[in-house]
Amino acid sequence: MAIGFGVEASVMKGWNGRLLRLDLSREKFVSQEFGADFALKFVGGRGFAAKILWDETNPGVDAFSPENPLIMAAGPLTGLPLPSSGKIVVAAKSPLTGGYGDGNLGSWAAVNLRRSGYDALVVTGAAREPKYVLIVDGRVEIRDAEDYWGLGALETERRLREKHGKTVGMLGIGPGGENRVRFATVVSQEGRSGGRPGIGAVMGSKKLKAVVIEGRKEIPLADEQRLKEVAAEGYKAVLDKPNYGFWKRQGTMATVEWSQANSVLPTFNFRECVFEEALSIGGEFMEKVKVAQRGCPQCNMTCGNVIEDVEGNESELDYENVVMLGSNIGVGNLRHVAHLNRLADDYGLDTISLGNAIGFAMEASEKKLTKEKVEWGNYDDAKRLIEDVAYGRGLGRLIGKGTRAASEEIGGDSEKWAMNIKGLEISAYNCHSAPAMALAFGTSPIGAHHKDAWVISWEISYGREGYGPEKVSKVIEFQRIRGGAFESLVTCRFPWIELGFELDWYPKFLEAATGVKLSLDEIYTLGDRIYSLIRAFWVREYGSSWSRRMDYPPARWFEEPPSKGAQKGVKLDPQQYDRLLDEYYEKRGWDRNGVPYSATLQRLGLEDVARALGKP
Repeated sequence: MAIGFGVEASVMKGWNGRLLRLDLSREKFVSQEFGADFALKFVGGRGFAAKILWDETNPGVDAFSPENPLIMAAGPLTGLPLPSSGKIVVAAKSPLTGGYGDGNLGSWAAVNLRRSGYDALVVTGAAREPKYVLIVDGRVEIRDAEDYWGLGALETERRLREKHGKTVGMLGIGPGGENRVRFATVVSQEGRSGGRPGIGAVMGSKKLKAVVIEGRKEIPLADEQRLKEVAAEGYKAVLDKPNYGFWKRQGTMATVEWSQANSVLPTFNFRECVFEEALSIGGEFMEKVKVAQRGCPQCNMTCGNVIEDVEGNESELDYENVVMLGSNIGVGNLRHVAHLNRLADDYGLDTISLGNAIGFAMEASEKKLTKEKVEWGNYDDAKRLIEDVAYGRGLGRLIGKGTRAASEEIGGDSEKWAMNIKGLEISAYNCHSAPAMALAFGTSPIGAHHKDAWVISWEISYGREGYGPEKVSKVIEFQRIRGGAFESLVTCRFPWIELGFELDWYPKFLEAATGVKLSLDEIYTLGDRIYSLIRAFWVREYGSSWSRRMDYPPARWFEEPPSKGAQKGVKLDPQQYDRLLDEYYEKRGWDRNGVPYSATLQRLGLEDVARALGKP
């Protein structure tokens, strides 16, 4: 059976042309070919995941139903010896948001899946007892995981590597995923984590503890010699970038000081934009106490900075986890933050949503909306609450549903400071005075996430005050590149966004790997196709309850200006934001409720989606 039509998988290059389909209910698996039409239209990663979920998910299916597919998808550049190409996308219908959910993470599982002869793994059904899947050079076994169920993600990986060898790649879950915490993630490589809209919880609902992969096959290439040449040139170009040395020292951690200086640092549940103890959790301090550095496969600009936490364990830090478990909850000791982060990694919990949820709980406690007392900046309270989230106890059980659901339960106008959009908690940029970044969060295809359009640095340089159409254009441009191209090829965006590695490299890489020559404009059209498809998925799932309000930030940014810092007293203007949203919809070819027009879907080759939505 083949997906698509045209050139068959046997003569494709760059892609393996096969998906591995696994039904855990029946313990059956099958290799499925796909054709060139499917490959060229959706490319890989997020594109494959969005199309499979659209085609194979019944509208309204429960995210924890066996019928909700769990997808792990690579792209045509994944696993090749190219800069930062060791990434994989994990996706499913989200139990946190009720819409499309995905995330990417660096893992040898990405490389080994491709070397096993597959471009994606699609898991349906649910096992009766805990299982893990072993894939070796394309051969598949479903094995008992009773001995691993209940273990942390880090210990599970250690034991499975002991059993199957140090060269395997692994994607696993911790107790958070097992207990269906709605922002549980998939974890790999001692703390690399992806799928913040609850993809780890979907994995747990299927009783799937881990996927272990080893592959030694050659990935078919259109021009192996040319790929070697452009790869070598590309790696050298990364090393030659002026900011490379500083990046290697601090990575994303330098953003703590930058956010503090520009009054966008989330503090006390996004109530404030600056933190008095910012320097104690920033990049300069981290650099002094760093003990190691880690990176993803195929990467020569490693970003994982490791320090010893307060209990003597190694913890890999980046900006998002440090800020959300630091300033956002009032903790100003980096070694304390590092231990909270390590707990989150081991339990398999998204640090961004977790930091939001704890901040929400601390504010709810402050306002006496909860019986349980948790205080701002109290490390012990935060530590206890993380464990309660992972195991579904007390207040932890409530906030483990996400801030949207928690606010609906406790009331008291808490929805105004439940810092999420579409149910996904906002990542670590406070947008009281950053309308373009607020729009980027509002229109992200998975809910409030920075990954698709980190436009805030450009906005502050350009001028943060305005609400002009150029800001909408920049958000869409970044979404096409970051959320479209990088999420489908699949490679890391850091060489481009952090070092200025030119985008022109990627069509060269793609042509050498696949023989397919695409311009950047054609790649951007791919991004537009994926965004409209994902938006259609959301609209189909929400039905009559869908409206443009789904793309609005929380009321706090409109109604409660910060009381400190350079942006003291500044807040978003709701009428101006509304105009930005209208402009965004118009440029996207969507109606006033953010629903793609039929003509837009047809222009993008999504005729079946247009028919399903029944849009004029």
